[in-house]
Amino acid sequence: MDRAFLAELRRISGDAGVLSDALDLLTYECDALPHLRASPAGVVLPASAAEVQAIVRLCSREGVPFVARGHGTGLSGGALPVPGGIVIALSRLNRVLHVDIPNQRLTVEPGVTNLEITRQVAPFGYYYAPDPSSQQVCSIGGNVAENSGGAHCLKYGFTVHHVLGVEAVLPDGELVHLGGTLADTPGPDLLGLLVGSEGTLALVTSVTVRILRRPETVQTLLAAFDTIDAGGAVVSDIIAAGIIPAAVEMMDSLAIRAAEAAVHPNFPDADTILIVELDGPAAEVSALFDIVVQICRRHGAATIDVAETDEHRARIWRGRKAAFAAMGRVSPNYYVQDGVVPRTRLPEVLNRIRRLEQRSGLRIGNVFHAGDGNLHPLICYDEKIPGQADKAVEVAAEILTYCMDAGGSLTGEHGIGADKSQYMPAMFTADDLALMQRVRAVFDPRGLCNPGKIFPTPRLCGEVPGPYRRHPVEEAGHAERM
Repeated sequence: MDRAFLAELRRISGDAGVLSDALDLLTYECDALPHLRASPAGVVLPASAAEVQAIVRLCSREGVPFVARGHGTGLSGGALPVPGGIVIALSRLNRVLHVDIPNQRLTVEPGVTNLEITRQVAPFGYYYAPDPSSQQVCSIGGNVAENSGGAHCLKYGFTVHHVLGVEAVLPDGELVHLGGTLADTPGPDLLGLLVGSEGTLALVTSVTVRILRRPETVQTLLAAFDTIDAGGAVVSDIIAAGIIPAAVEMMDSLAIRAAEAAVHPNFPDADTILIVELDGPAAEVSALFDIVVQICRRHGAATIDVAETDEHRARIWRGRKAAFAAMGRVSPNYYVQDGVVPRTRLPEVLNRIRRLEQRSGLRIGNVFHAGDGNLHPLICYDEKIPGQADKAVEVAAEILTYCMDAGGSLTGEHGIGADKSQYMPAMFTADDLALMQRVRAVFDPRGLCNPGKIFPTPRLCGEVPGPYRRHPVEEAGHAERM
């Protein structure tokens, strides 16, 4: 990178705020999807919104592409650097700016962690509802970029449902405010457009979120089943009964064993476990909880473990939220996917994944938000074995075909990023993609802000690229269903 450009970055953020040494840049080559890597020309760590604005203005003037990065916990390559471009790491913007309990809102900088928001308001009896499994370390800026959800999104929604307003820097360096301090503001929903845009429209420098009062009662159970079909049937019957749990999570046997080895949550040795949590007024929760228990028993639950204390409930959730990291106990490498299927199609898709596991020879652990059909298959492989990493990518791509065959989606909360951009033409028409590109160009006509994400490059004309293909046996089955 041009020395004069780096010198200007150092003038803005100081010598300690600019990294250009090859060893220092290694940390920023990827996010939590390590099989996609690229080295940036430099990394700058601004300490204020004014510095972010000055950096983006410099990039705009010089035509240098830039990628915003939070805490690097993303799972779709959304923070993958652009060769020749810079990474703008927002981790130093980590201040809580304003806590407004009477109006149930809080304003923070993008580097504040998800869980820290709840810690700030917990003494007043409030909490922040979106809770990704990485909430201890993921940043609210990254949550806004990816529209993150978490275990409790079934009842409480995603990040977009809890963000009231943002301050953001547009790709030309202009500082704008979208939304505000109210639940809704007049005019087009530009805030809703920005949330979930994966860092391609602007760099967020502050976020105002709404907080919720702690529910009167929370009841949690863990039910074990001998088959995934039984667990999936329970989920469908709970929703059909008119019950909207705060959370419904499922884990299969491989994920159960991994979590048990890592954090010892005392999970049963079962094919499938289901975690169901209800919250709200005590009388309502008690009555609905009895119905959930009856549904579990009707579908042959081998065991039903009801949390009797806060510690017991925390132990169950510790096992679930440790599942991703725990896979390191059973495999040297793993690749996380993030597809969505309708709830009623869960057993069908999960059984297809199990057949794929047998055929591919790669173990696949399944951990997912069963309430909204958001699958997180964990494909295990060993990068030291030639060809296994590529096979894992092919297996992941095939799982996405299953999701779309079932009427689902490419992603539920991890985003498209660089990982799944090549599969977008399989879900959207060329006209759909062209319209999306036109919207993006309104914000970033020069394509400098996180280029190469979401949309396939080079542009495709509706064909399915790369390893995204069905096995002949699966193709035959698909044809029969059609």
